[in-house]
Amino acid sequence: MSLMNNLSTSMISSSSSPFLAPISFNSRTQSVTVPPKSISLVKCVSTPQEQQTAYKTKVSRNANIAKLQAGYLFPEVARRRAAHLLKYPNAQVISLGIGDTTEPIPDVITSAMAKRSHGLSTLEGYSGYGAEQGEKALRAALASTFYGNLGIEEDDIFVSDGAKCDISRLQVVFGSNVTMAVQDPSYPAYVDSSVIMGQTGQFQKDVEKYANIEYMRCTPENGFFPDLSTVARTDIIFFCSPNNPTGAAATRDQLTRLVKFAKDNGSIIVYDSAYALYISDDKPRSIFEIPGAKEVAIETASFSKYAGFTGVRLGWTVVPKQLLFSDGFPVAKDFNRIVCTCFNGASNISQAGGLACLSPEGFEAMQEVIGFYKENTKIIVETFNSLGFKVYGGQNAPYVWVHFPGRNSWDVFSEILEKTHIVTTPGSGFGPGGEGFVRVSAFGHRENVLEACRRFKQLYN
Repeated sequence: MSLMNNLSTSMISSSSSPFLAPISFNSRTQSVTVPPKSISLVKCVSTPQEQQTAYKTKVSRNANIAKLQAGYLFPEVARRRAAHLLKYPNAQVISLGIGDTTEPIPDVITSAMAKRSHGLSTLEGYSGYGAEQGEKALRAALASTFYGNLGIEEDDIFVSDGAKCDISRLQVVFGSNVTMAVQDPSYPAYVDSSVIMGQTGQFQKDVEKYANIEYMRCTPENGFFPDLSTVARTDIIFFCSPNNPTGAAATRDQLTRLVKFAKDNGSIIVYDSAYALYISDDKPRSIFEIPGAKEVAIETASFSKYAGFTGVRLGWTVVPKQLLFSDGFPVAKDFNRIVCTCFNGASNISQAGGLACLSPEGFEAMQEVIGFYKENTKIIVETFNSLGFKVYGGQNAPYVWVHFPGRNSWDVFSEILEKTHIVTTPGSGFGPGGEGFVRVSAFGHRENVLEACRRFKQLYN
């Protein structure tokens, strides 16, 4: 009997495989005579496990990737969340862990993206590859909006698919023969990308650190700003303000000291300002507010946490012309070479959204979204304060850094998840300086944040 005659459209559909389009079959029944077959016994013999070895190539694994410990922090948090849901399938899990935005993108922004998208169906509106560095109009708008009086020009700005992606591209620019320093605790992408590039030694389990990385300890006692007098000289300094995960924003005096430290040591600062618009006091929003920073600093930023672009993907990096390698060659030219080699430019639809974000109406709408998350942060801070915890961050960032002295942060993460069905992020995932802390994200629907706070009170009252 023909196999095709036994198939029906209910068995194969376009949804059953991404490679199959809808297929119509003639479902009329046919009378088919099948001659009888004699039945014989077939003996099944299992193959010993040791004989089922998979084929292996002769290509060695990248030894630097093999240095990485366990999984990247946030996929590991997601994995544990999924395991919890398997254990408690009816649980109403609230995620305040991974810093993913939850509120809708303002209509003024999505309308611009929709218009650009529909325009691609017309001869007049269609465009293919764009400039790898980003569209001129968006670069000009970024320069005027964020760096208007700071001497940053539009051709110093490289538009990208996000700050995290640019961090890795910058690492490619620096290569494997540089040394690096990082705040401890800090966003794990800095350390992991450094490990992958081969800039580090092996992971040292006794101190929970990689060899050849300078961990700049940031604690409540030093105001989450490192004592630079104890920090060894490195080529690259990764610095995030407002900081993820602690929520601390550096003061003008602190950043002035950081720039002087970099200049005295001939170092380059990679300044992550992804949360700058959350700053509500007079702290600097850009490293380039500090005199001399253009000679020692790169700044990377993103629309992800401003406009809900975590899935849309749009960011930018500023590499000033004044920033030079030791031989006098401009860093920007090498970054441009990497961008042109490894990247075809941000989506033109995303860039239309970015341009709308920077219009007067779009910027106001973006600020309203940020204000919503800041209100969430205030609710979370007040909850943990009422329970007697020492709480940090929250004022200038969408993260609350809660201290659980003497406790393992993964144990606290598990306790909260098991007893309240709330996902947080263990502090040790951000470096050894995060041990004993848990990060609580303010990204969430208001009703979920209120319910989570009710559960926190029930657990810790």
